[in-house]
Amino acid sequence: MASREGRRRRDNLVPLAALISREMNEKMEKPTVRYGYAAQSRKGEDYFLIKTDCQRVPGNSSSTFSVFAIFDGHNGNAAAIFTRENLLNHVLGALPRGLGREEWLQALPRALVAGFVKTDKEFQSRGETSGTTATFVIVDGWTVTVASVGDSRCILDAQGAAISALTVDHRLEENVEERERVTASGGEVGRLSIVGGAEIGPLRCWPGGLCLSRSIGDMDVGEFIVPIPYVKQVKLSNAGGRLIIASDGIWDALSSEMAAKSCHGLPAELAARQVVKEALRTRGLKDDTTCIVVDVIPPDNSTQPSTPPKKRNKLRTLLFRKKSHDSANKLSKKLSAVGIVEELFEEGSAMLAERLGNDDSTTYSTSGLFTCAVCQVDLAPSEGISVHAGSIFSTSTKPWQGPFLCSDCRNKKDAMEGKRPSGVKVA
Repeated sequence: MASREGRRRRDNLVPLAALISREMNEKMEKPTVRYGYAAQSRKGEDYFLIKTDCQRVPGNSSSTFSVFAIFDGHNGNAAAIFTRENLLNHVLGALPRGLGREEWLQALPRALVAGFVKTDKEFQSRGETSGTTATFVIVDGWTVTVASVGDSRCILDAQGAAISALTVDHRLEENVEERERVTASGGEVGRLSIVGGAEIGPLRCWPGGLCLSRSIGDMDVGEFIVPIPYVKQVKLSNAGGRLIIASDGIWDALSSEMAAKSCHGLPAELAARQVVKEALRTRGLKDDTTCIVVDVIPPDNSTQPSTPPKKRNKLRTLLFRKKSHDSANKLSKKLSAVGIVEELFEEGSAMLAERLGNDDSTTYSTSGLFTCAVCQVDLAPSEGISVHAGSIFSTSTKPWQGPFLCSDCRNKKDAMEGKRPSGVKVA
């Protein structure tokens, strides 16, 4: 596996004039975002969030971004409802104030991790045993950032290119790395045993019998079922693209290619309905089935994506390339010109120390105190515990270095790594 550090995007020192120019270009070339959604309910545990009026800078309409999310609950709908109501605020609360757009986008992956963990921690404190997947998508101009736990999925259909996945399924049946992590942390993975010793169904984690290795909630299963999301951030070319975000009621019936093909040429609202209709036609209504379609459209383009040619040239398949450290801005323009989607960030580690990274300088709250990197509570200097202290998974050579955690979040981190039980009791 590639080095975790090698897969992270690194900060570049950019002159102020270049930053201003970049902001102006982004404002002038900002795409149009259109969306549609559709759903058919069987269990009543699917929930979604659509918010198109978020602002990086309150009161500044040019800083608007959109959020689209699906939460597929299990063992009740409490976790899905709680996550829909709280996750966005927790993510935004983890972002430092006063950042420019590029800095804000670079800070998003870490804020998403903190927001997911805080949401999980708060829900588990309620003593309820429900759980939920979460596929959380932020669209800011041409940049798309996706964070996910569970098996809801987001795919990208870039016009004239191959379909690409912006999420990773956290199903124990299909993800070998996650099976190994769960067992190393103290969980047991196996199939359901019936009378006579026969094993049936998909691989599950015991205790609890959950098929997923990552989710929000599920306190009765074990802390090795973690809420730390896989995060991917890409920049679309100026041709735009279509996002299809859906729960497993869609993906158990349709492949990514089938879902994208079923709605080619349709506007977003009709496209979402068509994907749900095709899933029901293929498999029937065996699970909650929810789909959001988001079209990122060039400002001078028509109101709906054009239908791609029937025959695709393999040489034009979607290419992902890492951002150059030395000439990031020039490379970005070249990639956009030739219709290539630029990969800005990708990380899927389940270890909190790796995901929160290193702080070269101490982070303070507005009150002048340290802040917990997860729950954002104020800490006195003597209270903060480095996320790297005592962790074999840390990438830091300085265990006293930030970011810092409060004692509750440190206990949460240790429990997720299998070092100790969480101590949270089910009501």
